[in-house]
Amino acid sequence: MPETPEQATERYLRSGEHDAHFRAWPGNDFLARVHCGEAALRAALIAAVHSRTLHLAFPEAVTNLDIVAFTREKVAPMVRGLFPACEQASVLDLLERSVILLTPATIDAQLQSTPWLATAWDLANLYLAGLGADLLAEDAPGLLGLSEETTCYLSAASFDAPGRFEDFLVHEAAHIFHNCKRETIGLRATRTREWLLEIDFGKRETFAYACEAYSRLHALGDGPRERQRLLAEHEQGSMPPDERVDAVEYLDILREAVAARNGWKRILQRCSPPRAARRPGPRAV
Repeated sequence: MPETPEQATERYLRSGEHDAHFRAWPGNDFLARVHCGEAALRAALIAAVHSRTLHLAFPEAVTNLDIVAFTREKVAPMVRGLFPACEQASVLDLLERSVILLTPATIDAQLQSTPWLATAWDLANLYLAGLGADLLAEDAPGLLGLSEETTCYLSAASFDAPGRFEDFLVHEAAHIFHNCKRETIGLRATRTREWLLEIDFGKRETFAYACEAYSRLHALGDGPRERQRLLAEHEQGSMPPDERVDAVEYLDILREAVAARNGWKRILQRCSPPRAARRPGPRAV
């Protein structure tokens, strides 16, 4: 038996999954069914979020936060360390516009406008987790931040990171560097420099976690010796909770970064794609 609209809506709210052809909804053609089905699922998602947060207060300090100024302060050291002076203003302008804080004033618009229904479901759970509300499913990921293409989404809980060496804003902003092409923000691109930063696909999470930790080491430690002491403290704590990150390599990258004159560049070097070997030229005869 085909799904009814009610069954399809329940499945989406429970799992974030939906029929790409929207066969449960009426319509004379595919586009009509898509229009009807998407509108119904997004409306149901917004209603579910409202029902779970009706009596919850959003943190006042986060509500009144100037997210643009806050973002610039957080990411400026990273941008200065990774980009030449002539490119820093363009990159900072991009990052300032890229961070969206999910609040009662912004959540509905984000759930309506994000292109993918799967992303909308993730954002709903991100927002709910930030308020300590029940998630839409028991196995929904308890996210604190999420990045997609050139947009970073942050929840209220991301500002209460339990660890001294955690910074979700820097982590998510670091992912933008491999998602945004240089020409998108008016920077010169070449055959080997298409993206803002060329980061090996398998090292993207390592890069983001290393940038996150190094930003905290840089902010908390006054000088190399103090940063080395802080890194030794970090080594005794918990490592990135991501199976894509090798803890030994992660710590080795941070040790090199702390010892280097420009630690940001050292992180980038360790996470860049391997250079293709040059072909030998013709031998002289």
